[in-house]
Amino acid sequence: MNPPRGTTHPAPPATAGGAFVFRGDEATSDYHVPVLAAAVRAWAEGSRRAVDATVGGGGHAALLREVGAEVLAVDRDADAIAAARARLGEEGIRYSTGPFGSAKVLGTVATFRPDRILLDLGVSSHQLDTTERGFTFRPGAPLDMRMAGGQGVTAADLLNTWPVERLAHDFAQLADERRAKRLAQVIVKRRANAPFATSDDFVNAIRETLGPRSGPSDFARLFRALRIVVNQELEQLDLALPALRAALVPGGRIAVITYHSGEDRIVKNAFRDWGKACVCPPGRPLCTCRGRSLGRVLTKRPVRPATAELQANPRARSAQFRAFEVTDAV
Repeated sequence: MNPPRGTTHPAPPATAGGAFVFRGDEATSDYHVPVLAAAVRAWAEGSRRAVDATVGGGGHAALLREVGAEVLAVDRDADAIAAARARLGEEGIRYSTGPFGSAKVLGTVATFRPDRILLDLGVSSHQLDTTERGFTFRPGAPLDMRMAGGQGVTAADLLNTWPVERLAHDFAQLADERRAKRLAQVIVKRRANAPFATSDDFVNAIRETLGPRSGPSDFARLFRALRIVVNQELEQLDLALPALRAALVPGGRIAVITYHSGEDRIVKNAFRDWGKACVCPPGRPLCTCRGRSLGRVLTKRPVRPATAELQANPRARSAQFRAFEVTDAV
């Protein structure tokens, strides 16, 4: 996530093993707070052409430009592109609107020939705080949740049309909800009387299922699960990562900031497999895969926000940063 930077901070040192040491002085913005800015700065040092594939309000893009990179700023949300453009202008930066996994954006990224690609998979504070976008469970918010405003199906569409089995599967898998089937049944029962239209409708279904002690933490994880499905976030990430890695110049780096265990699992597994010399199935007598690693993992463990950052920006609490560097042979 992202905004303009008021000061320039020195890059944290790198260890001999290639892992980074981070300090935690992060800035704030009226659009949203840039998560793990110190980690991103350390990873970005030395860049000349960088892609911020989820530009949001422009904070990480501003940081990339500060370290000397020409920046390609991408976002599926036209409002986010407008906010970034208003803040950053046109000098040393170009813009592209669309999902980072779309053919259009992937083609633009490949042509740009970057040495850094950053994905911040969070929802910006601006999006969360704009009630009409429907990312919040505040009373009266529309059940929208589309990151590309006005395009695609809404959260209400899914809640009003999906069968019990499909709803239950996603609540169980993406929200770790033990009573997922019961919640799905409650939704189907309630929509027979009146269609789901606002956050209150979904919150009341959750309360009926989980009981009167259910509260914001329950609402947050179930609303997030619904948002992930609406925007096909996991599918896009899984498909886009190999193409983004292939777009990097030799020695280039890709980093991803995740906020959900499903996202982090996809990134962790991709980076782990790219770092292996052989990815053949176990038991195969001869290697028939690529026979070499594609690079090295720069973060043996994910980097998480320090206490000071969490105090300034509680929404960063689930953020995890992972990075990978491609080899000259890729």
